[in-house]
Amino acid sequence: MSDKYQGFTSTPVGRILVRNLGLPDPTRLERWTEGAPLVDGTVLVGGSGRLAESLPSLLGTLGVTVTTVAPEEGRLKGLVLDATGLTSSSELVALRQFFTPVLRRLATCGRVVVLGTPPELVRGAERVAQRALEGFTRSLGKEVGHGSTVQLVHVADGAESGVASTLAFLLSPKSAYVSGQVVRIGAHGVTDVPVVATPEDLVAPLAGRVALVTGASRGIGEQIARVLHRDGARVVGVDVPQAASELQALMKELDGDWLTLDITGKDAPQRIAHHLRSKHGGVDVVVHNAGITRDRKLANMDDARWESVVAVNLTAPELITRELLEQDLVRDHGAIVGVASIAGIAGNVGQTNYAASKAGVIGLVDSLADELAEQGRGITVNAVAPGFIVTQMTAAVPFATREVGQRLNAMAQGGLPVDVAETIAWYAHPASSLVNGNVVRVCGQMMLGA
Repeated sequence: MSDKYQGFTSTPVGRILVRNLGLPDPTRLERWTEGAPLVDGTVLVGGSGRLAESLPSLLGTLGVTVTTVAPEEGRLKGLVLDATGLTSSSELVALRQFFTPVLRRLATCGRVVVLGTPPELVRGAERVAQRALEGFTRSLGKEVGHGSTVQLVHVADGAESGVASTLAFLLSPKSAYVSGQVVRIGAHGVTDVPVVATPEDLVAPLAGRVALVTGASRGIGEQIARVLHRDGARVVGVDVPQAASELQALMKELDGDWLTLDITGKDAPQRIAHHLRSKHGGVDVVVHNAGITRDRKLANMDDARWESVVAVNLTAPELITRELLEQDLVRDHGAIVGVASIAGIAGNVGQTNYAASKAGVIGLVDSLADELAEQGRGITVNAVAPGFIVTQMTAAVPFATREVGQRLNAMAQGGLPVDVAETIAWYAHPASSLVNGNVVRVCGQMMLGA
């Protein structure tokens, strides 16, 4: 679905109105396509922290062109600063010294990544300095414009070997609609678990793996299934019986498997577990995507609206996850991913039921991250929190509401289902074993509330 406003702003008349009235001017975002390079341009690397020395060779193994000295002319596609060495507030000037001379040379849809240390893992003046990085990156994300993104990656001491998949995602067009986010690597005590070696097939890192996706027949779920299949996974799609024909058609196209049931049914967790054990011997990636809305202000909310939303969006993922873990069906270095929502972080009028359920998904991540880390099997749990994603559902939203929803972010546009799917594929990557307990917003960096 095309963005008609974005099309209008590219016309001669639209350009005049944007310039004279200060209207939002969204940049057409670059998204990754099969066969394209991971990063189409040069990345400047700087800093003097724990990762500085290894970053050029690490990025080189990903096929990224790297320089440690800013060239005198030309555009830069990415800027990466290792700020793990900053131990006091007076040293924060290094941020200005690195970025200010080169920011104007950042290419359209460029990428900025700052590497730091989880503040909760250090003390005193160092904690102060490392916590300051979050305010810096979130603000810079709202300044850079032109479709560019800014992220902060906190890397625990000892987890340096686990940054490759995260840098690959954040520096590439796969993270087109992700900005102003904080990612933690190794912050949940999983640094003793060896990171899965880089897959032999870089094009299909999930080859030989099984991925369960609920709500897979359409919308965001369909794109999740497609992207995981693209990356080599055997997808098992789950959806309600009413969506059976769509689900079966998609899974046949992707050479996948399917199961139709109501995930809120009493025996649903057991049926899913039995299917995965008998047909696939287990599962490597579990994506809880199925979700519904039943909006109404709380004063007018009836039991059915409340209970159905919580049951589908939260209770079912809880019970299914617990069943799969108790039956030991999630294989080592597996990934569990919940689909939360910006509504669960910032709230939304008329969505107390929905927001509660999606905040609960974040709670599920919080409750399981340390538990899984303590098992020492490299199983991770993370969540994505989509903002305004353009789907058939949002197309039915009244025009004025839809336009406001799309423009109130740093990119002044809505995201696409593939943006959510790419984020989940990063979580599912075999080399993301130290990415645990994260909630990443796929929202173009919302201007308000989150």
